[in-house]
Amino acid sequence: MNFSIDSNSGWVDGVRRIESPNCDPRPSKQTVDLIVIHGISLPPGEFGGAWIECLFGNGLPSEAHQYFATINHLRVSAHVLITRAGLVTQFVPFTMRAWHAGKSVYCGRHECNDFSIGIELEGTDDLPYEAAQYAVLANLVSALRKAYPSLVDADIVGHSDIAPGRKTDPGPTFDWQLLARLTT
Repeated sequence: MNFSIDSNSGWVDGVRRIESPNCDPRPSKQTVDLIVIHGISLPPGEFGGAWIECLFGNGLPSEAHQYFATINHLRVSAHVLITRAGLVTQFVPFTMRAWHAGKSVYCGRHECNDFSIGIELEGTDDLPYEAAQYAVLANLVSALRKAYPSLVDADIVGHSDIAPGRKTDPGPTFDWQLLARLTT
């Protein structure tokens, strides 16, 4: 799938869209020059369902799973989610700041949400990601680089790289070499 992104609106054309309230404007004149890869599953280790969408929409029911009671107070989002099957849902336009990184620093720059794109992959730290996810991720990175020149040479890092000790995703099973081959 080849993606097309409207650089003014920040939306990917033709993908499922569920707007998250967990976003706000980026700081004035902020250049976006980092792509952050995350891994998520809700409940942990389970795939499918609408729980991630519920989390990003502030509607995760605490009674549905004991883990949810520990996180349903969080106000988080990502720009995009790529499911195990390679389906894409966009929650926040790329022109806005998604709340995906939390307390973070990269190359001495704090508050990575200000200057990054957050992409969630449905997965866990200890299971390999699917080939479909890598293919879709590579195509999305290509479209982002086409739409936003500041991302042409942008680093692609894991959540663990910008929040070491606090976050471990996308985990040791994420194939960085494969992603590099697919995005060059």
